[in-house]
Amino acid sequence: MRHVNCCLNVVLAVALSSLCSSGVARDWPSWRGPDRTAIAPETGLLKEWSEGGPPLVWKADGFGSGFSSVAIVGDRIFTMGSRKGGCDLIAADRKTGRELWSTPVGKGNPNCTPTVDGDLVFALGREGDLVCANALSGSVIWRKNFGQDFGGRMMSGWGYSESPLVDGDRLICTPGAEKAVIVALDKSSGDVIWQSAMPSDHGNRGQDGAAYSSVVISHAGGVKQYIQLTGRGVISVAADDGRFLWTYNRIANGTANIPTPIVKGDYVFCSTGYGTGAALLEVKSDGGKLTAEEVYFLDSKTMQNHHGGMILYGNHIYCGHGHNQGFPLCIELMTGKVAWNAGRGPGSGSAAILLADGNLYFRYEDGTMALIEATPEEYRRKGEFKLATNNGKSWPHPVIVDGLLYLRDQGTLLCYDVRQK
Repeated sequence: MRHVNCCLNVVLAVALSSLCSSGVARDWPSWRGPDRTAIAPETGLLKEWSEGGPPLVWKADGFGSGFSSVAIVGDRIFTMGSRKGGCDLIAADRKTGRELWSTPVGKGNPNCTPTVDGDLVFALGREGDLVCANALSGSVIWRKNFGQDFGGRMMSGWGYSESPLVDGDRLICTPGAEKAVIVALDKSSGDVIWQSAMPSDHGNRGQDGAAYSSVVISHAGGVKQYIQLTGRGVISVAADDGRFLWTYNRIANGTANIPTPIVKGDYVFCSTGYGTGAALLEVKSDGGKLTAEEVYFLDSKTMQNHHGGMILYGNHIYCGHGHNQGFPLCIELMTGKVAWNAGRGPGSGSAAILLADGNLYFRYEDGTMALIEATPEEYRRKGEFKLATNNGKSWPHPVIVDGLLYLRDQGTLLCYDVRQK
């Protein structure tokens, strides 16, 4: 009997471990969630906010400076922060925000949101320091540096910002080097599986190097591929061996290319700020060779997303429009037709967005939160409130898990209850 109970406990532990890493509703393991769409699989949330906003559950301090958001798996929150001149990967208790452990990563104010996979957590420092640590203890398993190990470079001076992508046994990341613009590493050891070289005929817009986006997976044209926005625009490499597939240069600007592209079937939607615009691409296969053809291009007056991100919900794209503006905007994906443009919302500056239970959560740079219904019919704002703290530019993206809204504000982490009572 003791042997049977022991076996059952082991099975239960394995099942719980699998549940915590499977991307179910109670986990948010990486940048923009388990599938990088910024759509939280939540229901039963408030449909409107009363004056003053939802209740604050707790506030925790001591996380250091930086613009990292949070990953949440099991009973833990993972984030990054610069403290005493060094950059740390930090784990905290999900119920209280109390720090559990920290691990040095490098230097500089971080922008990366950690990626959690089972008992591994991956974090990237501003200077290209990539760390794989044990999610329970914080102990380092392996390290890489994009500059030293790959000759990597950024397109401009705000430092590495991507959240590495876990795909099976591989970790996909973007050093931005000429011979290693994207690399696939063994997630357990850090060993190089392949590295993809940037072609010389990439176009003349933008700058060489990595940009500020994160990799997404596509199966466009019947080929599994990794799509990334780089300093030279959107690129695609084959998932199996890293061979270069296609590039789209028109969307690149020379200052900072930031928003994570959106993929749907054979289509890729991309946008950048700094007066650039937005585009829909269709990936086509001809004899096994893939090309990305422009379906339409929207000028910057019609749509440009600075760094708050874009969300595809149904057949429409929702985002904050305008360079450092965050004007709520809804456009039809396949045509680029503007469904509505709300102009100046309740807050100012760029808006980092999330979607949950049919509503958009707009977090403005000035610390204003707004709730907007995700419908192409018309702009419907359902409430707004000011965050309990405003320690600087309010850029980190919102996260909702189990009805709780988590917001990083430099050294402070806020947790709000947005469940219906």
